[in-house]
Amino acid sequence: MPSHKSCKKRMKTSQGERMRNRGLRSRMTRAIKELRACTDHAAVGSKLKDAISIIDKAAQHNIIHRNKAANDKSKLTLYTSSLAK
Repeated sequence: MPSHKSCKKRMKTSQGERMRNRGLRSRMTRAIKELRACTDHAAVGSKLKDAISIIDKAAQHNIIHRNKAANDKSKLTLYTSSLAK
């Protein structure tokens, strides 16, 4: 346990940040899995929009790197366009 008062406060804030980041990261992975599991092209459009929005928010909050966000969005877009064929 920390002995300094500021370290105790920092421990509380980092716990809150960690839980918030875990929540957003799990929302992101869940959205990607749901999109990949979907095979109907009509339903994919709205799921893609939601997944891209969640990925952008994660990148904005520095939970994932912006290049990884761009890579994930690109792969998901390619996947949805391949369903149309």
